[in-house]
Amino acid sequence: MRRGIGLALSVGVLGFVVLLSLWVGTKNIPFTATWDLLLRDDGSGDAAIIRDVRVPRALLGVLVGAALGLAGALMQALTRNPLADPGLLGVNMGAAAAVVSAIAFFGVTSATGYVWFALAGAAVVSVAVYVLGSTGRGVVGPDRLVLSGAALGAVLYAFISAVLLLHAHTFHSFRFWNVGSLAGRTLEIVGQVAPFILPGILIAFLLAPSLNVLALGEHTGKALGANPNRTKGFGVLAITLLAGAGTAAAGPIGFVGLAVPQVARMIAGSDQRWVLSYSAVLAPVLLLGADVIGRVLIAPQEMEVGIITAFLGAPVFIALCRRRKPARL
Repeated sequence: MRRGIGLALSVGVLGFVVLLSLWVGTKNIPFTATWDLLLRDDGSGDAAIIRDVRVPRALLGVLVGAALGLAGALMQALTRNPLADPGLLGVNMGAAAAVVSAIAFFGVTSATGYVWFALAGAAVVSVAVYVLGSTGRGVVGPDRLVLSGAALGAVLYAFISAVLLLHAHTFHSFRFWNVGSLAGRTLEIVGQVAPFILPGILIAFLLAPSLNVLALGEHTGKALGANPNRTKGFGVLAITLLAGAGTAAAGPIGFVGLAVPQVARMIAGSDQRWVLSYSAVLAPVLLLGADVIGRVLIAPQEMEVGIITAFLGAPVFIALCRRRKPARL
């Protein structure tokens, strides 16, 4: 009952933050007018701001936040490492390498064009990591997946650095994507990433019982009917869909997938069904809250959400790491 009440309160907080995201911005629009313009388009400039700018931004914040939170929780559960995040599988580097290639070699300059390249790059690298981690004898171990991801990530980082050095004009466009932002995203981008994020969310929740069984150990899990390789394979697929699509849409945003699952385990314990549920709700709260802060902090300018999440997430994460008894996986 305590977990259920806490989750209901978290959903209420998420709804409040979504309303703030629709209401608060560099342009001051009264709350009652904001609500009226959501229901009725009068063709004014304020209506265009609400409907064409803030609504897509809020929807994308919910989708990307849930995707990053679930991807982080899955990564930590699969590797049995509470400090793991989706970047360990090379997902972020794969997306970044694809975006750099799109800018330097194909002349892509819009966020809408980045999405497909970033998705493809994240998918290719995730498949390569899984293939490398599963070759050889024995089962697919979390340590082998992490080492494969780190190795490919180092190679891709070198590739990105070389392209940016050789194509100076690429750096200007790449840095706006690389910092992580929800600004300038349209409903078209929401429609592009939703078909990837929603199946990823479904797969993640379907894996929760198997992750609970595997937490007892692979041998015990097999005895109870779990299939470790299948669970890890679908886990990598879900992480690819979630982190790949989230990174493609908003850029690499740090600390959301790293810190939120830690907070979820503090509240809900080690049951992955509750951890995933809390992560899917609390991560959008953090992301949209950071986005609202970034809009008003240096108004009339805006500070990108990736910078705000770093400032908010880093102290919280350091405090969690310094706890004598960290939340158990």
